[in-house]
Amino acid sequence: MKPLIIVGGGIAGSALAYFATKEGLETVLVDAGKHAASDVPSALINAVRGQNGHVVEGGLEGARFTFALLDELSAAGFEVPHSRAGIYRPVPDEKTFLKWMKNLPENYPHEWLEQAPAEVHLQEHWYRVLYLPVGGWVDGQAFCAALRIASGARVIRQTAVSIVPDRVVLQDQTALEGTVVFCGGSYGASQAGFAGTHRRGSLLLLQDTLSPLPVSFGIYATPARKGGVLGSTFETPEDRCSPQGLPLKSLNWLLEKARLTFRTLEPNFSGVWTGVRYSGATLPEGLLTLTALGSKGFLLGPKLARDMVQQTLIPLLHQ
Repeated sequence: MKPLIIVGGGIAGSALAYFATKEGLETVLVDAGKHAASDVPSALINAVRGQNGHVVEGGLEGARFTFALLDELSAAGFEVPHSRAGIYRPVPDEKTFLKWMKNLPENYPHEWLEQAPAEVHLQEHWYRVLYLPVGGWVDGQAFCAALRIASGARVIRQTAVSIVPDRVVLQDQTALEGTVVFCGGSYGASQAGFAGTHRRGSLLLLQDTLSPLPVSFGIYATPARKGGVLGSTFETPEDRCSPQGLPLKSLNWLLEKARLTFRTLEPNFSGVWTGVRYSGATLPEGLLTLTALGSKGFLLGPKLARDMVQQTLIPLLHQ
């Protein structure tokens, strides 16, 4: 049986390694560990997206699957900071409220509130607040690390410079042969010469959280392992990975959005985290991929990885 070679150790690649080894597949995970967007200190798990209230197809099932996987890791002794206590999504006016109501499928778990609980610290100008009980946040770096360790897969900490369907060449010119799945993000795609769109985004790290439960409309605020985060900015798309810091104009935009969202607060900032999302991938013909999930990585990635193992990789590797 050919080994499975996974390139990229973010949420997609780490989850794929976890489910592949559970099925007895020999698995090698190639992960440079650089500029990984999945290392986000606090990521939303949310199926009702954006300012138009779009409901992600399969998102509710994906969220439940992700939380079940976190339970599985916890039972195995891994500590992954997270919460599944829901998300508050304020809407600014009746037009937005009616659009979101129309978007929500019948029997979708939700509750419309006149205002959020006082401890969430939302300003009172919001027209309504949508509470989504199936949602929360997760420490991305801890989640991915737990999956990699629990998988027992062989991990190679190098950059892959050449990736084709049955062969990976590492930066030291070592060649690995097997069935390849590309799960890399912006950095991995750039190093391998794959075309696509790269968009940088940043979060402010806070010593204390702005809200004990996630809040999201335009920006988002969540707790984290230590304190909380406030994000996120999105810079002009580029054609390669460019993980520079947070521009001053974006910092000003983020702080102004926070001022309009929350009651008067005086957060203590402790730093900035920056990641780069990869989308619009153009990859070699025949190469298996699980990539470019963007902000839906933690919502959809684990279930997509499990499905790929069961529906594609097991039949392929047992041929």
